[in-house]
Amino acid sequence: MKLAKIVKRCRIDQPGRFRLADHDPGEDFGLSLDRDEIKSMLSDGIARLKDMQDRLYAQDRWAVLIVLQGMDAAGKDSTIEHVLSGINPRGCDVYEFKTPSEEERAHSFLWRAATRLPRRGRISIFNRSYYEEVLIVHVHPEVLALEKMPQQLARKDIWKHRFKDIRAFEHHLVRNGTLVLKFHLRISKQEQRRRFLSRFDEPDKRWKISAADIAERGSWDKYMDAYQVMIRATSTAYAPWYVIPADHKHVAWMVVADVITQALEGLKLDFPKVEGKALKELKKVERSLKSEGRDHSKS
Repeated sequence: MKLAKIVKRCRIDQPGRFRLADHDPGEDFGLSLDRDEIKSMLSDGIARLKDMQDRLYAQDRWAVLIVLQGMDAAGKDSTIEHVLSGINPRGCDVYEFKTPSEEERAHSFLWRAATRLPRRGRISIFNRSYYEEVLIVHVHPEVLALEKMPQQLARKDIWKHRFKDIRAFEHHLVRNGTLVLKFHLRISKQEQRRRFLSRFDEPDKRWKISAADIAERGSWDKYMDAYQVMIRATSTAYAPWYVIPADHKHVAWMVVADVITQALEGLKLDFPKVEGKALKELKKVERSLKSEGRDHSKS
């Protein structure tokens, strides 16, 4: 199956009909599962992505926000490491959204994300994001008490209002030149268990093991419900969700890379043209440099 068709299958264009259960975490789309073969294909995608990022940075008009959401061990870190390995660091920032600080809790739930949005010409990657406020907080509503909201506002319909705020927030970004790409890396409970267990066997990964993460497996079904509700409410034409099967990491990396590259290509990015008066000035500088070289050779 061609990657363009795979991307289309992963994009949620009809959120009202979306069912998380229809997206198999182990789907491989008929792609090879041979790591070396996929790495070769991925390297081509990374090269295309690097070219697009160079154009984005040089043109300095658009900004890109990439949101990665998924259960623990879904592969968010490895996606950043492998898919975005070829991107120039000067044009890219990665932010990890952990438990909010006291300062962050003293503001509205979108505040800390708003302070980390990308500048024009740059890419910001959110490893988790403001969507935690309709995922973790939805599964564990007691967390709302820590956010110091007025009690009369922390009602049952708070999720409806937060979804509305998120849609408006993303629409504002898009209308002002930010491309918003959102990925849910969908992992199965069985694969998460396997990855957790593998960390015990690798000393350099044991630091990732957390009793809290293991305990969250007890709320797996609640999280799946929360993801389904969230995607239904916030996948829009201007900022759609892409549900990426993530049991096979290499397949997930390749699909994510192609989604980002296709989206950047759709912006019709190009390097700024130097012409007219600016070109004449540049020619003067060129002649001066060449003359300097000739003078140096004579000395």
